Parts: sequence; structure tokens; C-alpha cells
Amino acid sequence: MPSKNYKWYVVGMLWCIAFFNYADRQAVFSVFPLLSKEFNLSDDQLGMLGSSFALVYGLCAPLLGRVADRVRRKTAILTGLQVWSIVCAATALSRNFTHLLIFRAAEGLGESVYFPASMSLISDYHGKKTRSRAMGTHQTSVYVGIIAGGFLSGWIAQHYGWRYSFILFGSCGVLLGLVLKQFLIEPLRGAADLADLQEGAIPPATVPPMKTGEFVKLIFSTPTVMLLMAAFMCENFTAMVLFTWMPTYLYRNFHMTLAIAAFTATFYVQITSLAGSPIGGWFADLLRRKTPGGRIYVQAIGILLEAPFAAWCALTGSIEWLIVSLIFWGLCKGFYEANIFASVFDVIPAEARGTATGFMNMMGWLAGGSTAPIVVGYLSGRMGLGPAMAVTSLSYVIASALLFIAARFFATQDTKRLEMRLAANAVAPAL
Repeated sequence: MPSKNYKWYVVGMLWCIAFFNYADRQAVFSVFPLLSKEFNLSDDQLGMLGSSFALVYGLCAPLLGRVADRVRRKTAILTGLQVWSIVCAATALSRNFTHLLIFRAAEGLGESVYFPASMSLISDYHGKKTRSRAMGTHQTSVYVGIIAGGFLSGWIAQHYGWRYSFILFGSCGVLLGLVLKQFLIEPLRGAADLADLQEGAIPPATVPPMKTGEFVKLIFSTPTVMLLMAAFMCENFTAMVLFTWMPTYLYRNFHMTLAIAAFTATFYVQITSLAGSPIGGWFADLLRRKTPGGRIYVQAIGILLEAPFAAWCALTGSIEWLIVSLIFWGLCKGFYEANIFASVFDVIPAEARGTATGFMNMMGWLAGGSTAPIVVGYLSGRMGLGPAMAVTSLSYVIASALLFIAARFFATQDTKRLEMRLAANAVAPAL
């Protein structure tokens, strides 16, 4: 029987896995200059390399989200970890651009199962009182992973060659999976929601997965989800520009070394996101008690404040103002990202949360993330890399407007609909 604090131990274990999820995918961006030199790659090809991961990740996310709703999430998470870690290490075998493209795409396939399965699993340990805090804490692993993946990859590449960082991250991921297999426990689906709804309610031993047709109908009849997905697409568009192009921008425009460019591009944004995410999660849990759209309001405010800082860091010629902009960009970014999936789970039942997360990732990475590196790579040759990056901050403004609409006009009715569904399906405790 798990201890009372086990639900937070789960967050800690998943934190470690998510760290490698992001360290592995970030490592390649820090070595773009070396890859460009070794394989004679253009900016358009570097953009394609950045988009290949996002394209496959987005395409596979809905399918693997459905898988996460049908199998033990522990199995899905640990299998995915092993697969993407092996692919990451194998990237070191690349001898041409085609090899790099194939390995990046394959890594996207391995990683696309993680967030649908892990977010669903966390939601069954944490109800509405702690869900944003739990997911916000988990989100900090993303920022630490990006910093470590970016800086260590650049540092190792500068001293030993770019291949060794992929071998290091991949090997550590494989080892982690073997260790956590002994400690991660699969929860009952829907347990936390029923506990919120009716103290002492007994969750069913198994919750049947939602049929595809029923899920599609649910999505299109829930405006809050549609708006959250569209906002995530816009947010991920600009965020992907930060991950993909910022190290190269700093290397070219500020003449930094690979290691320093990778560190600057990741550290300031991610370290302040590390603070913003738990704070945003706490604030969202608090506001959620007052209004059904509470989490979404926190997201909307955070992402609106991101826009000017994202634009300014790509336009300023001052390293001091660049750092200030990156710091505030990261702080506001954490407020939004702490609640990406917690907001969706307020209106989506437990048996469909893996699928919903997969669809969210499809919108974010396929429509947003996969297009951004190519768009900026194309525009950089025509208007300069800095202005091309700055233009993408407009997508933050659009995302904020979509979120305010969702919170103000649709969140209340969609939340009540879910609560009625849970009440109808709840199993009364034995007398």
C-alpha cells in the first residue's frame, strides 16, 4: 500500500524521466554550428532537422495517447524512455544529413508516448486541489532538462565532439528506466476525481477507454478544449523558435562560443521558468477554487506577458537587455506551462486524458512546433534571423486572446458537464 506522500514521490520519479525527455531533444540544437560545418548544411536544412522531431512527435501523439488510455501507463512510460534513449545514443552513428533526419524523427516517435501517459497518471494521484502544483512541479524538469541538454551538449561538443553528448544522455536514460521499474506504481483511473466529487467514493477497478467516435464528439462539443488546443499551437510555435534558433542566433550575432551560446539560450529562460511554474501552479490551484476558469486565466495572463519579452530579446543589440528579456520571458512562460494539461483535465474525464494529451501535443508540435523552425529558417535569409524570430511573438498575443475567451465564456459550463458525468458514473460506497 503506497504511503500518503507517495503521490509526490510519483511526481519526483516522473520528473527524472521528463528531464531526459527534454535533455535528449535539446542536445541537437546546441551543436547546429558544428553539424552545419561537418555536413555542409544550410539554414533551411537546419530548420528541417529541427522540424523533423516535431513533425513525427505531433503525428504520433494522438495514436500513442490512445495507447496510454488502453495499457498500463507505467509500461508505456518506461518503454518510451528505453526507446528514445537508445535512439538518442544511436544518433552518434550519423554520417550524413539523412541519418540525422532519420534519428531525430525516430526520437520523436519514442518520446511522443511520455506526456499522454505521465499526465494521465499524475491526474489519478492528484485531484483539483493539488493538480496544478503537481504538474507545475513536474514541469520544472523540462526546464532543467533543457538547460542541461543545451549546455552540456555544447560544452561536450566544444571539447570532445558533438557525438559524445548523445551517447551520454542516451545511456543514462536506459539506466534510469531499469531503476524506476521497481518503484513506479500504476494507479486506478479516475480515483482522484471521484475523491474530489464524493468523499469516500469507490473508484471502479477499471474504467473502460473511451471509443474514438465518442472522444471526437466530446472534443468538438467542448469549446474549452478546442480553444486550449489552439492556444497551445500558438504558444508552441514561438517556444520552438527559442529552442531551435536561439543558440545559433547568439553564436552568430553576439559571437559567443558554442557552450556559452547554448548556456545563454537555455539558462535564463529555463531557470526563471523553474520558478514561474510552481508559482503558477500554486496560483492556479488557488484561483480554480474560486472559478472554473481559474487555471486558464493564469495561463492567459502569463502568455500575454511573454510576447514583448520574446520580441525584444531577438531585436536588442545589448547583451544586458537580452538577458533581462530572457529572464522575464521565462518567468511568464512558467505560469502558462504549469497549467497546460491541468486546464484540459478540468473538462476531460480520466478515461480519455491520455488521448486528450496526445491531441494537445499534435496541435502544439505538428501545427506549431514543426512549422516554426522552417518558417524562421526561410525568413532569416530574407530579413535576418533576429527579426524573423521577433515576428513569431505575435502568436503569443493570439494565444492569450483564445485563453481569455475560453475562461470567460466556456469553462464554467464545460466543467459542470464533466462533474455531472462523474456523478452519474460514481460507485457509491458499500453500506
